[in-house]
Amino acid sequence: MNILKNAKICAFVMILAISSNASHAQITNDLTHDEALKALLAAKKNAEESKVLVNIAVVDAGANLKAFIRMDESYLGSIDVAIKKAKTARYFNIDTGKLGELTQPGGIIYNIELTNNGLVSFPGGLPIKNKEGKIIGAIGVSGGTIDQDRAIATAGAKAIIY
Repeated sequence: MNILKNAKICAFVMILAISSNASHAQITNDLTHDEALKALLAAKKNAEESKVLVNIAVVDAGANLKAFIRMDESYLGSIDVAIKKAKTARYFNIDTGKLGELTQPGGIIYNIELTNNGLVSFPGGLPIKNKEGKIIGAIGVSGGTIDQDRAIATAGAKAIIY
């Protein structure tokens, strides 16, 4: 009897949510698909100009993959790394290289990269901010040196502000 009552309550709540358009609510500080594409293409352009083959991932404010590109002949292993760099940057709202400085032996968050199904704590992941300075997503780049990855990610993140 309780199962039937619970099922009716759940059904009522779902109908209420759907009818009130709650399922269509938008987060005002989220990355749009146009912004994600703009960041991705700016990063790709920088990579091409630098002659570096990389994977580029852009995540939204919830750290969900929003845009991705694997440049021809880039490393397959860098696919996952690019995505994890973007997610890590968003999870902690920090440049992944700066996070890495805190995760060294003796650091205040040593071994944090072992959490959240694996984080990446070396350069190439950056939060993306809007013109008002609010974090709306993040970008992750992998396949070049850490300096190249960071520079390419920076080009992508800056494309949203300007």
